[in-house]
Amino acid sequence: MEKIKVGIVNYLNTKPLLYGIHRSAVMEQMELVPDFPANVARDLLAGSIDMGLVPVAIIPKLKEAHIVGNYGIGADGVVASVCLLSHVPMNEIKEVLLDYQSRTSAALVQVLLEKYWKKKVLFVDTQEEFGDRITGTTAGLVIGDRCLALRNQMPYVYDLGEAWKNFTGLPFVFACWVSNKVLPESFVKEFDEANKAGLEQIDKVVAEVNLPEYDLHTYYTKNISYLLDERKKQGLQLFLSYLL
Repeated sequence: MEKIKVGIVNYLNTKPLLYGIHRSAVMEQMELVPDFPANVARDLLAGSIDMGLVPVAIIPKLKEAHIVGNYGIGADGVVASVCLLSHVPMNEIKEVLLDYQSRTSAALVQVLLEKYWKKKVLFVDTQEEFGDRITGTTAGLVIGDRCLALRNQMPYVYDLGEAWKNFTGLPFVFACWVSNKVLPESFVKEFDEANKAGLEQIDKVVAEVNLPEYDLHTYYTKNISYLLDERKKQGLQLFLSYLL
């Protein structure tokens, strides 16, 4: 039987999900393809993988899109690892560097700046690390592990999960498991159970990671919200409507 190619992201926020997946028999049915979010999305669009943990902004671009299972990367308020970082307050920001690793977060910050903060800025795409370019009136959208490490060095931190919640009253979904074809129900069920099993082992996940800059137990239990419940799906649909 041909293995299902699954794009994964090795960020800290995915570790609980991957912890369960790596320890499940479902691994025998998969070939894992690691990359950062934007590239997993690219591969799913191209059809070189069958499923991936992708930024949700890719969903409308797929000819066929199926959300797989009941888990993803979301937040119901402060997310901690997706932030607009700046040396000056919001009213003084003139330029925003967009993190090349996730198009969803880039789209989200543009929506929030226009509709929530009511702020016009120049957006600049990046192709490489840009932390040293965040200076003066140039702010940077930084995501993932780099954000957790950088946020304590910045005088102004605008958390995008918190801003979205304040703006809409809804949680936000940053990424979820999406396939570009119908997958066997038995696989989907087993894959979902593996995600759930990983989330039940948070203490073991935390014990495997050394991150002095941020408390990972707080991150996994308070900041990241993994279950794709109805309110998250409402937040997801609202966000996608802004992209049309």
